[in-house]
Amino acid sequence: MPEIHPHPSRPGPLSGIRVLDLTTFLSGPSATQLLGDLGADVIKVESPAGDSSRSIPPYFVGDDSAYYLANNRNKRSIVVDLKRREGVETVARLAAKCDVLLENFRPGVCARLGLHHHDLARENPGLIWASISGFGQAGPLRERPAYDMIVQAMSGVMSLTGHPGAPATRLGVPAGDVVAGMYAVIGVLAALVARAATGRGEIVDVSMLDAQLSQLSYQAVYTLLSGRSPAPQGAGHDSIPTYRAFTGGDGREFVVTANTQPMWERLARITGLDWMLDDVRFCDQAARLRNKTQLWTALEEAFTQRPADEWVDLLIEANVPAAQVLDVGAALDLAEKAGRQMVLDLSDDTTGHTIRSIATPIRFAGGQPHARRYPPRLGQDSEAVLRDLLGLDAEEVRHLIESGVIDTPDSLGRSLSQLSDAPTAK
Repeated sequence: MPEIHPHPSRPGPLSGIRVLDLTTFLSGPSATQLLGDLGADVIKVESPAGDSSRSIPPYFVGDDSAYYLANNRNKRSIVVDLKRREGVETVARLAAKCDVLLENFRPGVCARLGLHHHDLARENPGLIWASISGFGQAGPLRERPAYDMIVQAMSGVMSLTGHPGAPATRLGVPAGDVVAGMYAVIGVLAALVARAATGRGEIVDVSMLDAQLSQLSYQAVYTLLSGRSPAPQGAGHDSIPTYRAFTGGDGREFVVTANTQPMWERLARITGLDWMLDDVRFCDQAARLRNKTQLWTALEEAFTQRPADEWVDLLIEANVPAAQVLDVGAALDLAEKAGRQMVLDLSDDTTGHTIRSIATPIRFAGGQPHARRYPPRLGQDSEAVLRDLLGLDAEEVRHLIESGVIDTPDSLGRSLSQLSDAPTAK
């Protein structure tokens, strides 16, 4: 197998694919960013107010929030007012030039705006229309609003997170959004492969709730087989008693995942618990699971004898997987030292702004896809997109700007200036 090198950067495998991005907030933007990271030309369509994630506190670079900047690199931004007929017509014309349209409105919103799949497909039969919504395009829940925490709660994920006897806990990462976005990307890629054979586009329907349910994995099967819902998992595992977090003698936490019988035997010897190897209560995984309380008591006592980092070193040396529990800052420091270029730097040549962010984790033998563009300012590429994709001349573009159908950074700035200069009521 050829060695995978993080360097050099190269054009991504989706070069030549154009994506019309009608998404906001996180689930959709994370999906289209991944498509952009893989080389697609992503055109982000925004309202004059912009993607609502641009204003989420507490951290900002210039006018844009860190939340927005984390999910919108490798895109171009065009501002279109979809409340105007000409705005809808402009987006329809753009869709005719694209391979993929991805949206995360509530079901029915695109149709109410005047964007219908059947109309766009008639003009562009190869168009792949991908939708991310809380509960899918059909079914009794389709109209309900949803965000990450809603689907974490409704999927059972929150009931598994945290410790027994404690309140339900939201995952510390937005899995409800990000997982739905990844499934949307998988659906789009599958549809592109199918289109290569048939020439026809496809409708891709991803429900955030469905995506979270799919993450239940064996916990769903356990429940369906037993009829009993599992308890919160804490930092442990329902099936493997030597798969959990412990505390070292210095009070720092670390995790051990001794999943196999040989790993368990090495763990017992390293911790000075060799006697357990001859005890029928701990002879195999089923026995250890039945007697996990006694097992944990013995391991917890043994682990107080050394600091966490020493235990981790000893366990790894013995080929027992272990790791310290790191905070996000320490994890990012480790990522930079690991040599896989997972922390990337992006700069905006126009504003001089720079950000550091997390790269796509996908690597190819010929090098990783590269981050080409800093996340766009609102309307940064409106004129270029209309000129390059639709062939509009300067007069036609000026008409759309003056009529309020599209906006650029300059026209948005003038609008804000006029608002600030307007007399106030007294």
